[in-house]
Amino acid sequence: MLQQVQIIGNLGGDPQLNHLDDGTPVTNFSVATNRRWTGRDGEKQEETTWFRISAFGKLAEVATKHLSKGRSVFIQGALRPDKNGNPRTFSRQDGTVGTSFEVNAQTIRFLGSPDDAVDDSGAKAVKEDDEIPF
Repeated sequence: MLQQVQIIGNLGGDPQLNHLDDGTPVTNFSVATNRRWTGRDGEKQEETTWFRISAFGKLAEVATKHLSKGRSVFIQGALRPDKNGNPRTFSRQDGTVGTSFEVNAQTIRFLGSPDDAVDDSGAKAVKEDDEIPF
């Protein structure tokens, strides 16, 4: 069986690095994706979907070092549902209910090239079990 999601979007904030009790590095950050279309009434529409991304081990360390707010990124990973198999829900500050799509990253590809070394395609891929390529 296979369950995989691929996301291209922009970081909503800088990654936050922590460590699990056993010392394993884990970083968390949010990624926003945008979908644009023209409605039946001819009006342009836009929808933003937020994903909470978690990366572990070497992947967490590299992501923390090279990603920052606003950076474009490609994420490949597995959705992490709540105990009932649904997106996680939370209460916003205004009292409305929101959902959070949570992803355990398996691959992170840095898009664009602000100051980081990248390959000829303009991107550098790192998988969770890869050696650090830089």
